Amino acid sequence: MHEPFAEFAALLLICALTGALFVRLRQPVLIAYIVVGVLVGPAVFGLVTAHDQIALLAQVGVAVLLFAVGLKLDLHHIRHIGPVALATGLGQLSFTIVIGFAIVMALGREWMEALYVAVALTFSSTIIIVKLLSDKRELDSLHGRIAVGFLIVQDLAVVIAMMTMSALRGTGGADGAETALIDVALSLVWRLALAAALMFVLMRWVLPRVVASMARSQELLLVFAIAWGVALAAVGEWAGFSKEAGAFLAGFSLASTPYREAMNARLTGIRDFLLLFFFIDLGARLDFSTLGAEVGPALLLSLFVLIGNPLIVMAIMGYMGYRKRTGFMAGLTVAQISEFSIVFMAMGITLGHVGTPALGLTTLVGVITITLSTYMILYSQPLYERLAPWLGRFERHQPFRELAAERQPADRPAAEAIVFGLGRYGSRLLRQLRAAGVEAIGVDFDPEAVKTLQALQLPVHFGDGEDPDFLETLPLAKVHWVVTTFPQWESNRALLHALKGARFEGQVAAAVRDAAHGRALGHAGVRHILNPFEDAADHAAGQLAQAIHSKENAT
Repeated sequence: MHEPFAEFAALLLICALTGALFVRLRQPVLIAYIVVGVLVGPAVFGLVTAHDQIALLAQVGVAVLLFAVGLKLDLHHIRHIGPVALATGLGQLSFTIVIGFAIVMALGREWMEALYVAVALTFSSTIIIVKLLSDKRELDSLHGRIAVGFLIVQDLAVVIAMMTMSALRGTGGADGAETALIDVALSLVWRLALAAALMFVLMRWVLPRVVASMARSQELLLVFAIAWGVALAAVGEWAGFSKEAGAFLAGFSLASTPYREAMNARLTGIRDFLLLFFFIDLGARLDFSTLGAEVGPALLLSLFVLIGNPLIVMAIMGYMGYRKRTGFMAGLTVAQISEFSIVFMAMGITLGHVGTPALGLTTLVGVITITLSTYMILYSQPLYERLAPWLGRFERHQPFRELAAERQPADRPAAEAIVFGLGRYGSRLLRQLRAAGVEAIGVDFDPEAVKTLQALQLPVHFGDGEDPDFLETLPLAKVHWVVTTFPQWESNRALLHALKGARFEGQVAAAVRDAAHGRALGHAGVRHILNPFEDAADHAAGQLAQAIHSKENAT
């Protein structure tokens, strides 16, 4: 089977069947796609030869994914997460390089190889993390936004590291290396300045008019979104940055327009389909022929990445005034190395700085950490509940950054009900309860949603309903009802666990999206289940039946 179309057909069928098997086994579909890539790639069966076509679709998928991430981060979000993202990103990079370098040197490697491996350990996979957070609907959470922020810092660090190492090729001695580094720094500064100026002009005067024109047709708006994301990805690579950075900036440039939600909604299906090829391509590119005797060192370095990197992030965020849960959830996103780590090591071989054993070591660390960290992120809440008693040392006595947003006036009235989750359904529910005379307050972990609703004079508080420490700041002793609109069972389970720890004795109502979610909540003791879709359909049917009967009686 050598025709690309036939290969694609077989590949998609294999992915569908393997994905179905993994879903049946309650395993992440992402791992299934990587496994398929390994099996059909040259490392095992070599069934697929259309590597260039798959790689091209993978690159487009990455561009669309990063474009969608940038589309969610408008200027208000950047102001909120910018300082902590920069501090956490740079802090994690520095500590990981220093500690990783010491570990690799202790394993008896040369200093240049130790430096390359240490740098490779600092990079986390933005694509994988964003996909997992998106699937869990945590991109808009506080820890999700902070994680995306310092992952972008890491992506810029990848570019700087590659430019620096490339500039060192052929330099003669220390003076030549110093001159090369200065040239790289100056080149990066003027390119960043030029890119910032260009983006300001486009966002201020050009893009709003262009997008408004494209929005006359929904199909055209979708084509423009993909074209703009892929185009700036190509420009970013041409300018010496990266495709990922360019695609992210493309989405960010449109984040302040009123059409971003429409674009994001239409991109979801295309994004997921194209990312299928990214994970297949990643699996197919894993080179197992250079592993040799690297299993022992790879296990040691994998433990450092899986445990050490999250602890570094937790320590930095705890020092900056965040709760231990926020630091833990954000820290899990750096518990793996990136596909760029493997590319970085391959570049080192090309430059003659390291040998193939270093690439085999990095590849094995990548396989181990990507696989295990995927499960850690997917099951982050149960993992946190088990480890929470030992994580207190990573939190200040007064986590001032989150307390500042959570702290409310001392004379606030007692509440009868608290609504957790203020999306479209939750915010509407809060308004209607208050209109009916119920003293209800709302809680959400999206700071922008909180500010928007507070501007409407609604009593809304910023905080994470899954965090037991935050619940202590709420007037639960006088609350009779808690209503949760969290879309996932894991989040609801965490809220119920936190309410139990706070000794809440009132009633709990929950909005669900499907029958399975409702059954799980029922088994957990929730007696009041709200199904927005069924309730809305029943209400609409009642109104329509009344209108139809009234018309028949009139005739």
